[in-house]
Amino acid sequence: MLVRLCGLAALVMVTAAEPALAESQAIGQLLAQSAAPSPVQSKAPTQAPSPPRRPPDLEGPARAPAQPAPATSAGPTRLQTDMPLPAPRPATPPTSAASSGALSEDAALERVNSYMNSFQTLIANFSQLGADGRKYQGKLYIHRPGRMRFAYDPPATIEVIADGTSVAVRDRRLATQDNYFIGQTPLKFLLKEQIDLKRDVKVTRVVSTPDAIRVTVEDKATLGGTSRITIHYDPRSNSLKQWVIIDPQGYETSVQVANLDTSLRPDPALFRITTEMPSRSSGN
Repeated sequence: MLVRLCGLAALVMVTAAEPALAESQAIGQLLAQSAAPSPVQSKAPTQAPSPPRRPPDLEGPARAPAQPAPATSAGPTRLQTDMPLPAPRPATPPTSAASSGALSEDAALERVNSYMNSFQTLIANFSQLGADGRKYQGKLYIHRPGRMRFAYDPPATIEVIADGTSVAVRDRRLATQDNYFIGQTPLKFLLKEQIDLKRDVKVTRVVSTPDAIRVTVEDKATLGGTSRITIHYDPRSNSLKQWVIIDPQGYETSVQVANLDTSLRPDPALFRITTEMPSRSSGN
């Protein structure tokens, strides 16, 4: 119906010059035709109207027609970029103990054993730091097997002597002397004729770097319970540097050694324990 009403308006505009009677008759016929049903007629497909064109004087330069996008495969799309992708970095091989200069646990233990068994006598300066924060210095003498002496510098009034069987702790200020078996002391393994840390004590930790080897051992046979000893060895200078003892009560004592001399033989009298009580002194 809407199409027919639009055709009626067009007809009115074309016949505007004819007489009014002819005009009304034509309108009446058209109205009668529009009221009557019309048979179904096949209609040709209408063509979409073309979009309006701009006047020639307003048109710019001609544009190339848009090209259809190329067909792509059904696979995943990749982001295209003009930036070059960075070159892949070569994989870094894992650092091994050999390449870093560190030794394996067994090799580190063997290195310390070899050093300790390389000398029979030792004279060195020592510096001791006790659990109470007090510092002591003195001279250390070792003659293996079994003999050792810590000679403390004044104002300290104590000395520790091992004669191969016993260990005596003498205090001149108190005029006392306490004797122990070597097997009860935490340093007994350092006084053996042949040292094998893996066999003689329980090794709990080995840390090896190019500059240091630290071996921690446990000794359950020390007086009062289990002691832990950590030996610090310098593989570059091939020398003993320090040991740290934690006694069964948890108190820590560290001893650093320097100026080690393994060529001199200490005086045997330094390792003699007498039954005579030390004389009382007025030391601090």
